[in-house]
Amino acid sequence: MTLSTPELEADRQALIALIKDEAVFHGDFTLSSGKKATYYVDMRKLTLDHRAAPAIGRIVLDLLQGLDGIEAVGGLTLGADPIANAVLHESVRAGRPVDAFVVRKEPKDHGRGRQIEGAEVAGKRVVVVEDTSTTGGSPLKAVEVLRKAGAEPVAVISIVDRKTGAQVAIEAEGLQWLAAIDLADLGLDPQ
Repeated sequence: MTLSTPELEADRQALIALIKDEAVFHGDFTLSSGKKATYYVDMRKLTLDHRAAPAIGRIVLDLLQGLDGIEAVGGLTLGADPIANAVLHESVRAGRPVDAFVVRKEPKDHGRGRQIEGAEVAGKRVVVVEDTSTTGGSPLKAVEVLRKAGAEPVAVISIVDRKTGAQVAIEAEGLQWLAAIDLADLGLDPQ
């Protein structure tokens, strides 16, 4: 994948270098999907880092360009939260405002009892974002909650695609799949 401008592609290459240097850990890991892996890509280390977050926002905003009428981005808390916020801020800076939302794992048991916080999503075209994808389970949980709330999820964007089935699962739900970086970019093999 190459982004739409040389500046954005430079952002992407700088992000790849940061991930390789600071967010890939080798050892024995259990992923959120329950799968075992000999490396772990800890994107939260970078989605919450001042060097990477603005570039992540610009990269995701660039990926949104091919999708019509997107009004908000977000996903399952915690992984999606900093990405959605980065996109929100970069979209305003770029003059193409996009709102953000957060999908809780469970509805709140107090206050308004909401499961989706932030932008109102009913009747809106939205995109689910996440930091890394293995099976697609987290974004699909967010999609299910969004659909129940009357939103129209149209795509899932992952910063790093582990190439382990997420794309197939997402596309099976009728959603478009976009990823900024895959394992080949990081010099890693699928597990």
